Amino acid sequence: MTSSPTDLTAARAVGSGTGDTAEAPAASAAGALPAGAGGTWQALRHDVGAMLGLGYIVLVTLVAIFAPVLTSISGWTPYEFDQTAIDPDLGGMPIGPWGGMGAEHWFGVEPGSGRDIFARIVYGARVSMSIALSATLLTTVLGVSLGLLAGYFGGRVDVVISRVMDFLMAFPALIFMIAVLSALPASNRSALLVVVISAFGWPYLARIVRGQTMSLAQREFVEAARAAGASGTRIVFREILPNLRSTIIVMSTLAVPGYIGTEAGLSFLGVGVVPPAPSWGQMIAASVKWYAVDPAYFVVPGVCLFLLVLSFTVLGDRLRAVVDAQEGR
Repeated sequence: MTSSPTDLTAARAVGSGTGDTAEAPAASAAGALPAGAGGTWQALRHDVGAMLGLGYIVLVTLVAIFAPVLTSISGWTPYEFDQTAIDPDLGGMPIGPWGGMGAEHWFGVEPGSGRDIFARIVYGARVSMSIALSATLLTTVLGVSLGLLAGYFGGRVDVVISRVMDFLMAFPALIFMIAVLSALPASNRSALLVVVISAFGWPYLARIVRGQTMSLAQREFVEAARAAGASGTRIVFREILPNLRSTIIVMSTLAVPGYIGTEAGLSFLGVGVVPPAPSWGQMIAASVKWYAVDPAYFVVPGVCLFLLVLSFTVLGDRLRAVVDAQEGR
């Protein structure tokens, strides 16, 4: 970034949403980012909903990372069958109350098979989190890159990217996902889910980035960079992109619960994660025919999925509110 006072003052105005130029440019450049980051964290720390959501997200992440350790402690893998935990005379119903919950099987067992639900929950968390976070990362890279290109360079580049965005946003994404995943081989299904989800997810972020880039491209600090001889690539990645940091973080956080729900929905419909690999959506689909006689089999994965989606949604919503308040929008 160029170091002229006009440039630095304008950059601070864009980042903070105010036109206050009374403070020295050097103090603005040195202290704006730490103060903003610290202020955001302090605001979130005093928000009960955001902290509860963050706590549950951290818990699920740790469970996913240490799934092998947890299953070794519980004594059951997600693929083992315990025929002694089900009653064959009752059609494979779990023995004991609440789906067979107890010291042997902490969350009970699956009706009919006797597989440990706790083991499948912790490994299902690994599947859901890895697919959702990978799709979010790929979506963010595509959306930010293409949005910056369309917003800054304009012309034919903008026309082509905008028409692709319009097409993908108007297309019935779920129907297309089902059709594509049904036609493709079942091997490496997790990677296919990430690619298909990202292909329809990036236009929403790209459209927002494009609009903000078009606005930022007309600001004084960008004009100063052009006058100083900076290349288009340098202006995009050194001048404009840092001012989109808050928007990208908020949009990415809000995208994660949607992708978790999409993966669970596709698995529920039978085109997501392929059995016997555990998935929360797959477990909910399998529990449909048992919920009247064994509601615990439906409740456990359903509650885990609901709380994870809710946690990401609340955290993203509170983060957006804090950022908007700091930027004075």
